[in-house]
Amino acid sequence: SEVSVSWRPSSEFAGNVYRGEGILPASPRHVWECIKPVAGGPRTKWDQNVKDFEVVEAISDTVSVCRTTTPSAFMRIISPREFVDVVLIKQYEDGTMLSAASNVEHPLCPPQPNFVRGFNYPCGCFCIPLPGEPDRTQLLSFFQTDLGGYLPQTVVDSFFPASIAGFYSNLTKAVKALE
Repeated sequence: SEVSVSWRPSSEFAGNVYRGEGILPASPRHVWECIKPVAGGPRTKWDQNVKDFEVVEAISDTVSVCRTTTPSAFMRIISPREFVDVVLIKQYEDGTMLSAASNVEHPLCPPQPNFVRGFNYPCGCFCIPLPGEPDRTQLLSFFQTDLGGYLPQTVVDSFFPASIAGFYSNLTKAVKALE
């Protein structure tokens, strides 16, 4: 699948907000199955930027506090990170599924040794059905992540576009494996 990645300065912090958009050759149900933020879900298997995902506290059926860890990246220039977010899952009447998140502090999840604490500013993924095309899905994603630590902005700016393109490529492979 083809993916378009764009960015502009974030109004939330000193970095950028990144936008990824692509059409995946799979049903919205299969795409959602691969990306939904649940403990034990397939994302840790296919997403090279997610090492572990855990629910710290389930607040309701649709809202939870989650901790995500990432492996080192960019030829180990970027150390392993951890993110603690409040996550909202929502389904719209047209079948669109949304996963939205933003950083939060939680008493059950203090910073862990061997991880740099990063911060996700409001971000999310929209899994959008395409009318008349049940086996294709538009995926629209927004990321604005402060990786924390002492990374030069040039390293961050080099990492994110390729990482987002890799996310779409690996997700396409994962949904094909589901079918």
